[in-house]
Amino acid sequence: MSEERTLRTSRTLPFSPEQVYGAFAKADLLAKWWGPEGFSNTFEVFDFTVGGRWRFVMHGPDGVDYQNHSVFEELVPGTKIVIHHDCPPNFILTIHLAAEGEATLLTWEQVFDDAKTAQAIKQMAGAANEQNIDKLTRVLSENNKG
Repeated sequence: MSEERTLRTSRTLPFSPEQVYGAFAKADLLAKWWGPEGFSNTFEVFDFTVGGRWRFVMHGPDGVDYQNHSVFEELVPGTKIVIHHDCPPNFILTIHLAAEGEATLLTWEQVFDDAKTAQAIKQMAGAANEQNIDKLTRVLSENNKG
């Protein structure tokens, strides 16, 4: 895996790996947190199985809609999720989940088709991925109250 084609971020979340995995596996939760701040989602197809398709529209705060088409390539409950984003910009997203006591180390890794695309995306996606994880944390906090 070429580092020039890779965008990676990690964060420890105060939830179990199973809880974090569930926030990906459950469409109603995923729709609440997927995407940067200000974005919302409409899921058209969500088949959380190996080989299953995920088609959705991300609605930007500026009113622009972004079509997304992905395939779930690998699903290991509580451990790993691999998603092939098969529309431009093409990339493989691998989510690694590792237990750290009662918390989870989440590693978010995107590998793009080429270094040029990766470098262009890194300018925007680095901050966007951090916002995504912020939203994930908020949704899990709200979901686990009481």
